[in-house]
Amino acid sequence: MTRNIVLLPGDGIGPEITSSVQQIFSEARVPINWIEGFAGAEAFEKTGNPLPEDTINLIKEHGVALKGPLTTPVGKGFKSANVTLRQVLNLYSNVRPVQSLPGVKNVYPDVDLVTFRENTEGLYIGQERFVNGDRDHVELVGVITRKASERIVKAAFEYARKFNLKKVTLGHKANILKESTGLFLRIGEQIAKDYPEIEFQDMIIDNMAMQLVMRPQQFDVIVTTNLFGDIISDLASGLVGGLGVTPGANIGDDYAVFEAVHGSAPDIAGQGKANPTALLFSALMMLRHLGLDDHYTLIRESSLKALADPEVRTADLGGKGSTKSFTDAICKTIRES
Repeated sequence: MTRNIVLLPGDGIGPEITSSVQQIFSEARVPINWIEGFAGAEAFEKTGNPLPEDTINLIKEHGVALKGPLTTPVGKGFKSANVTLRQVLNLYSNVRPVQSLPGVKNVYPDVDLVTFRENTEGLYIGQERFVNGDRDHVELVGVITRKASERIVKAAFEYARKFNLKKVTLGHKANILKESTGLFLRIGEQIAKDYPEIEFQDMIIDNMAMQLVMRPQQFDVIVTTNLFGDIISDLASGLVGGLGVTPGANIGDDYAVFEAVHGSAPDIAGQGKANPTALLFSALMMLRHLGLDDHYTLIRESSLKALADPEVRTADLGGKGSTKSFTDAICKTIRES
């Protein structure tokens, strides 16, 4: 059965890398029909809204979307469409697997972990206000609730169970933030009792950052709160080559949005230099989510072969290739499989 998927090409290099994914999926005969929408800077210019209501309704109608990188102004301008999507669609689980890859320069050759970041609460929600007329004193509010904490911790444990992973590590700062992240820790300890076959460990978040740099092999699944997860997941990505090779997904009970987690790179847009790996791997996560495991395996194995070839992988990964050469190499392997 063909499945309708909303495609948001995004800004900058977004259209180039989404086109690459479409070409590869077409070659692999993935049973998907793309329904295109738009968001980000382009949408803001056309409609005054970086996330038009029509786009939200498309995702609600079809349930799953693949999203290219979106531009968000720093310190001014419009609110992040990424954050808005997570809040409007209740995409509470941010999932980011990181793995060492062939041909990609990395710190360790054997990293294989996934971060689960709570996506709807904490300090990241942006509840800020000036408290004086001089606008030189800002307060911000961070929220931790039992409901949100329970569902992200359960999602992490369910993932570990599904893929036969041995350990879940919960990151917190309960030594200082005793009530807020203390609540998150206590809930994690309670839920862990329902998964006796999976080892549970808690770790203070600054120690976790150090341990990730020193010995990342000790981690299978990491689960933590929103702002901590934003930082830790990028740190983990840096161990395996950066955001250009790291997939990501935002998943809730009713909807799922799979995305490239890197920036829109407007400085190289249209030059054929864009690396589609992160978006392609995010699309592979989407295939698993849809139960298309055979297509997942075929495309992933073909992608790893292309990454190992310096003649076709892109320059940001130390190769001599382009967006086209990388895409064509994957398609060639698929045809020959």
